[in-house]
Amino acid sequence: MTNDRPALRRGIALTGAIALGALGLTACGDSDSGDNGVGVSLIVKTTTNPFFVAMQDGAEAAAVDQGVNLTMAAGKADGDEETQIQAIENAIARGDAGILITPNGPSVVDALKKARDAGLYVIALDTPPDPADAVDITFATDNRQAGVLIGEWAATQLDGEKATIALLDLFDDKVVSVDYDRDQGFLEGMGIDVADPAVNGDEAPTGTYSGGDYEIVGNEASQGAEDGGRTAMENLLTKNPDVNVVYTINEPAAYGAYQALEAAGREKDVVLVSVDGGCAGVDNVKEGVIGATSQQYPVKMAELGVEAIAELAESGKAPETTEGLDFFDTGVALVTDTPADGVESIDSAAATDLCWG
Repeated sequence: MTNDRPALRRGIALTGAIALGALGLTACGDSDSGDNGVGVSLIVKTTTNPFFVAMQDGAEAAAVDQGVNLTMAAGKADGDEETQIQAIENAIARGDAGILITPNGPSVVDALKKARDAGLYVIALDTPPDPADAVDITFATDNRQAGVLIGEWAATQLDGEKATIALLDLFDDKVVSVDYDRDQGFLEGMGIDVADPAVNGDEAPTGTYSGGDYEIVGNEASQGAEDGGRTAMENLLTKNPDVNVVYTINEPAAYGAYQALEAAGREKDVVLVSVDGGCAGVDNVKEGVIGATSQQYPVKMAELGVEAIAELAESGKAPETTEGLDFFDTGVALVTDTPADGVESIDSAAATDLCWG
């Protein structure tokens, strides 16, 4: 591969099937899948979240299919930038053709620039960096739309009742787009005016939503983890025990929130929504733990990323963004067993056929 990357063009979407089967996870390290000399590194946020494990599965299967040499690495925890930076430097030293990365934060941007300057093609998966043009292209869920869908659904469940809202975000010590896109999209879906759409927590604490009045109890960071979700929910219930709508950044945080609500005897009184669509989350929808979730497709992201770098190395053809967006949209669907008029959704049975983890 050379340093001459074809200019990215808008308007033509890549196509690819969502992998439905469960694939065996290989520990982080080199895969023996390839023999064509094309090296690809997949660097995920962490392997404690099934979402990123599913990415590794998808990438490994695609690497076998494409005949590329795959190296996998992961942060020690969500937010671990240093381990990701080391993995980027390792990819440069190996002379890989490209990197697939779910960035853990802004500190990785300088390392990504070094990789691109060295001729590697860099694709962000799921989470675009800030600035977005720190990578060549992003393959991701439309996280804003994912938030809008669960917000629209939540608003319909209140039947005009006052919405007393708890927001369980990802971080409170750094800003990443997946965090504010989902949070702010949720509020927009509820019909609430957001001040700066790229900032969590600056909207008016009281006002009106599409069905009536609202009050925002507060924003708490969950780190995207079950224990973080439980603690965040406990803190917000302490502030206001009358919470009746809970937004969560992802399904592990949602399950932690549910545990706190259950301990408080409030689990049946709250509209709980999330984003992910993993098999555990879909089961939680089926069991009534989560009212609705927006399903995304990490296996597809990783598969398409490996395929794109293999194609670029072979033909020089770069992937292109989805028309009207500055990234390639890998799709999203609202999952609920309580469909609402005017909000398109699939049920948990259909989502089970598409879930991961």
